Amino acid sequence: MALRFPAGERSRPAREKPTHDEMANAIRALAMDSVEKAKSGHPGLPMGAADAATVLFTRVLKYESGAASWPDRDRFVLSAGHGSMLLYSLLYLTGEPGMTVEELQRFRQLSSLTPGHPEYRHTPGVETTTGPLGQGLGNAVGMALAERLLNAEFGSIVDHYTYVLDSDGDLMEGISHEAISLAGHLGLSKLIVLYDDNRVTIDGPASLADSNDQVKRFQACNWNAARVDGHDPDAILRALRRAQKSPKPSLIACRTMIGFGAPTRAGTSKAHGEPLGAEEIAGARRKLNWPYEPFVIPERILAAWRRAGKRGARSRKAWEAALGLLPKDKREEFERRLRGDLPAALCEAALAYKRKLTPDRTSVATRKASQSVLEVLAKAVPELLTGSADLTPSNNTKVLATPEIAPSSFHGRYIHWGVREHGMAAAINGIALHGGFIPSGATFLIFSDYCRPSLRLAALMGIRIIQVFTHDSIGLGEDGPTHQPVEHLAALRAMPNMLVFRPADQTETLECWQLALEAKTSPSVFALTRQNLPPVRSAYTPENLSAAGAYEISPANGSPVKVSIFASGSEVAVALGAQSILAESGIAARVVSVPCMDLFPKQDQARRKEIVGDAPVRIGVEAAVRFGWDDIIGEDGIFIGMTSFGASAPYKDLYNSFKITPEAVAAAAKRRCGN
Repeated sequence: MALRFPAGERSRPAREKPTHDEMANAIRALAMDSVEKAKSGHPGLPMGAADAATVLFTRVLKYESGAASWPDRDRFVLSAGHGSMLLYSLLYLTGEPGMTVEELQRFRQLSSLTPGHPEYRHTPGVETTTGPLGQGLGNAVGMALAERLLNAEFGSIVDHYTYVLDSDGDLMEGISHEAISLAGHLGLSKLIVLYDDNRVTIDGPASLADSNDQVKRFQACNWNAARVDGHDPDAILRALRRAQKSPKPSLIACRTMIGFGAPTRAGTSKAHGEPLGAEEIAGARRKLNWPYEPFVIPERILAAWRRAGKRGARSRKAWEAALGLLPKDKREEFERRLRGDLPAALCEAALAYKRKLTPDRTSVATRKASQSVLEVLAKAVPELLTGSADLTPSNNTKVLATPEIAPSSFHGRYIHWGVREHGMAAAINGIALHGGFIPSGATFLIFSDYCRPSLRLAALMGIRIIQVFTHDSIGLGEDGPTHQPVEHLAALRAMPNMLVFRPADQTETLECWQLALEAKTSPSVFALTRQNLPPVRSAYTPENLSAAGAYEISPANGSPVKVSIFASGSEVAVALGAQSILAESGIAARVVSVPCMDLFPKQDQARRKEIVGDAPVRIGVEAAVRFGWDDIIGEDGIFIGMTSFGASAPYKDLYNSFKITPEAVAAAAKRRCGN
């Protein structure tokens, strides 16, 4: 049946100002049409949250379409990333370059700008990759914190809000509590959350699994929180204006109907994650008084949205003028920081410290070595933020002269994250996404499990964050197998675009920190020891040997070379001990240190072949599981490491018990050599 225009529609003046309902219905129509064409997706949230989004983007948000990198724009995070068509519709309607009707029609198709969930770097205007629920909220806490920190350092040139749209599912995830607790503690008053309170999840009513009063929950976490009718634009606007003036972060619980406008599915789980179908969409068009063909937005409505997309142009120009009035040195430093360029002083500081380290034969834990490195590099890299998830004395990530960030002061560079590993990792992602800082967090390696979803998203987004994981093996000793990671190195190395550094001594720790700081499009993690390690580098070289991922640290003394021993971190010393034992038996062996297994495959084939060598016997040594080592030692290579969980005992007893010793390595080599 042909669509019928309401009476008078054809004669309506093109310049007549559209109503709020018409503006919001443009989002609803595009969402249901795109999902229907793709035959997959989530129409319910965009249709239910369209009113709140319309108020935010047309009357509140400081932004300009086409200026997605303007540093002082307000940030908008769609934490409920499954409702991606809400964001894509907004980007199209406001005129973001590249977001065309054709891209909406290619929703969820290969190489489109409209993937199933929003992806940072892939779609202009998308501030962060979301989809795993709760992550966007955690990111937004980091963005809001970064804004406050830059404001404290550079003044009013940094003055913007961070807005979040989240869902019932976001607030059920455990990460949400870590995030809101931290934001409330720090008093991040420029963080405003619009909660799409539709009380529906995939299984059905949210009451099947949840009976929390979210307003009271947020208030208990030191937030300003209130409820509004999520389909009343005036109420939403008033709530946003109040939130902007609050000294606390704010939650606006917008009571909405999922799938608003769908005649039979609105308010039910059937509106959540599947196409509505032709009959339901036709009914929605009639109910919403939207008689237009799929993907057609009347000129006067689209023009109004495009005007909204340019609302921030005057603010941006005023900001650029203010930036130009800053003192030259301050302006240049601000711009350098936002570009993500490292200061020239970094390389000089690293080389100077390396010269000092070379003659130092002191045994030291790599967690302590890392702290010494930070004391040097933090002076050269003022944008480096460090912190710990309540393990400051153990992680050793606090630079002694660095002031701490607190609710009353944002002039510091050290963050006490509390026992919130997941929230810490998500917020660190947000700090990096905001720009202006290189953020670093810390906990024990065993607890990387608690923050793995955020680590994975950092790798997917290609952002520069650094996580310091100490107590990296059975070498932590008496705390036992609950705290002794054995599979975690393999799990982290399996993650694409993640650099896992496990340095063997102070010099390698310095080199790895420099590499992590230089890795502009990859996150990095450090696996550092609790126990002291002897120095393994005896000669100064200006070259960063760790940059190849693996390098020959001790050549064989004699020929033919029968054995190549590969090791990382604390086990490099074990490998060197085995080399000495083998030499006494007339077996020439070489030792290769592998501080970053992820960088090694990036070398050209000739370089990799040179590093691996052609010794007939290859041995890998690491106080962890074998998984991943076969790429270097081969399937028939010998591996000395863990095949079980650890135990509680002094670390030296554990290494002996699990036979990760120079003697065990040498004995395995001798057996393979036929000795």
